[in-house]
Amino acid sequence: MVFTLQRYIFRETFKVFIVAVVALTLMLSLGSILRPVQEHGVGPRQVVHFMGYFLPIALTFVLPIAALFAAALVYGRFASDNELDACKASGISLLTLVYPGLALAIMVAIANLSLSFHVVPVFVRRAETALKADAKQILFRNIRRRGYYKLPPDERYRIYADQADVQNNTLSGVVVTEVKNSEIKRIITAESANVNFTPHKIFNEVQITAHNTYQIGPEGEGGFSAEWLSLAVEFGSLLGDDIKFKKIDEMKRIRDVDLMLFYPIAKLARQVYAQFTAELLAEDIAETIAAGPSSFYKLHSGRRFVEFTANSCTVGDEKQVLLSGDVVVTESDAVSKQPIGTLRCTRAQLVIEGDELAPTLTMDLYNPTLKRADGSEDLKMRHIIRGLVLPTTVTNKFTSEDVLKTISPASTGLALKREPSPKLKSLQDELQKRIWNTLAEIKAELHTRLVFGIGCIPVILIGIGLGIILKGGHLLSAFGVSSVPAAVLIVCIMMGKNITKNPGAQAGSGIILMWAALVFLSLLAVVIYRKLLKN
Repeated sequence: MVFTLQRYIFRETFKVFIVAVVALTLMLSLGSILRPVQEHGVGPRQVVHFMGYFLPIALTFVLPIAALFAAALVYGRFASDNELDACKASGISLLTLVYPGLALAIMVAIANLSLSFHVVPVFVRRAETALKADAKQILFRNIRRRGYYKLPPDERYRIYADQADVQNNTLSGVVVTEVKNSEIKRIITAESANVNFTPHKIFNEVQITAHNTYQIGPEGEGGFSAEWLSLAVEFGSLLGDDIKFKKIDEMKRIRDVDLMLFYPIAKLARQVYAQFTAELLAEDIAETIAAGPSSFYKLHSGRRFVEFTANSCTVGDEKQVLLSGDVVVTESDAVSKQPIGTLRCTRAQLVIEGDELAPTLTMDLYNPTLKRADGSEDLKMRHIIRGLVLPTTVTNKFTSEDVLKTISPASTGLALKREPSPKLKSLQDELQKRIWNTLAEIKAELHTRLVFGIGCIPVILIGIGLGIILKGGHLLSAFGVSSVPAAVLIVCIMMGKNITKNPGAQAGSGIILMWAALVFLSLLAVVIYRKLLKN
C-alpha cells in the first residue's frame, strides 16, 4: 500500500514536472537564440539547429525550476485535499510520503550536474562549429542587410561594402576599418575585394584581397595607394571561448597541464611572442647597421636574398620593425646569386606574419625608387617582399620550448639588451592578468556547478515542506514562497563567483559564500521538516 501511494505521488509530481519543463524550455530556447540571430544574422535553417544546440543550456535552469514548481504544487494540493491527513491517520509517516519528491530532487540534481559538466559544453561546441561552417554566409548576409559586419571576437576589423556577391565571394565599394581602444588605426578603401575563408581547428582565417586600394593611418597620416592589398584576419569564436562552456576534464587540463590549451591565453601568448621576436630583430638590425653605411643586414626567402641598411631602426607596436632615413634594399636571386635590383626609400617596415610561434617576415617599402640591374629606374608606390626567414641570430635566443616561460618578464629582460618596450610590457601584464583570471574562473566555475547542482535537493525539499505548510492558501503561493530560498542560493552563487574572480578579494571567500548558502538551505530544510513532524 505504501509503495502504491508513493508511486501515485511520484506519477502526479512527474506529470506536472514534464509539462513545466516543456513550457519553460520552449520559452528559454527561443530567448537564447536571439543573440546569434541579432548579432550574426543566422538564417532560418540555423535557427532550428540552434534551438537544439541551446536546449541543454535551457534545461540546466529549467529542471530545478520545474521540479520546484511540481513539488510545491502537488504536495500542496495533496495536503489541501486532506489526503495527507488520511495517510497520517493510517500510520504512514510524513517522511515516507516525501520520498517521491526526494527521488525527483536527486534525479534533477544528477541531471543538472551531468548537463553542466559534460552535455552543455559538447552542444555549445557543436553550435560554434555550425556557426563557423556558415561564417561566409553570415558575413555576406550581414553586409547585405546592414551594410557592414564586425569580425568577432574583438570586433577590431569592420567591413563596409555597397554590394555583396556571395556566389563569387566578392564585395564592391569596400571600406575596411581597424579600430583599437575606440581609436581608428587605419582605413582601407577599395573598388572591390575577394573574401576567402580558411578553416582551422579553433578559428577561421579571413583572407581579404582588395583591388585598387587606398590606405590612410590615424588622422589621415601615411596615405598611399596600391593596385592590391592582402589582409589576413583571424575570424575568432562567435559564441565566446569561455571557461563556463568547458567540460570538467578540459578545465583540469588547462589548470594542471598547460594553460596554452585555453585559446584566449594561447592567442595572447602568441601576440607577446611575436612582439618579443620583433624587438629581438630590431635590436639585431640596429646593431648591424650601426657599424657603418656599408653594413647591410641580410635576410633570405626560398627565392631571394635581401640585403638592406637604414639610418635608424626602431620597434613598432604591432609586431613591426620600422626602418627610416636612407633605406637601401638590394634584392638578389637565391639560385643564380645575380642582383635583381636596388630600392631606395625613406620609410620601410618588417612585419611579423603567419604563425606567431614560427613566423615569417614581410618587408614593406613605401614609395621606393627601383634601380634594376640593367640600369633602368622606376618609381613605385609600394614594394612588398614576402616569406623572409628570421635569422638564426634571433631564433637562437629562444632557449625554452615553453612559450609562457620564454615570454615571461624575467626571460625577456635577460634576452633583450635594451629595456623591453612599453608595448611588450603591456602585453605581458595583460597575459599575466588573463592567466590569473582564467585560473580564478576555473575555480569559481567548478564550485558554481557543484553548489547549484547539489542545491537542487534542499530547494525542492523546501518547496515540498512549504507546499504542505501553506495548504490553506492558493496553490501557487507555496511555489512563490519557496522560490525565495532558491533565489537566495542563486544570488549567493553569483556573488561568490564574482568575489572569487576579484583580485582584491580574500582568497577562498567567494567559495565559502557559495557553500555557506547551500548549508543554510540544508539547515532551513531540516527546520521545516522538524516543524512538520512535530505537528
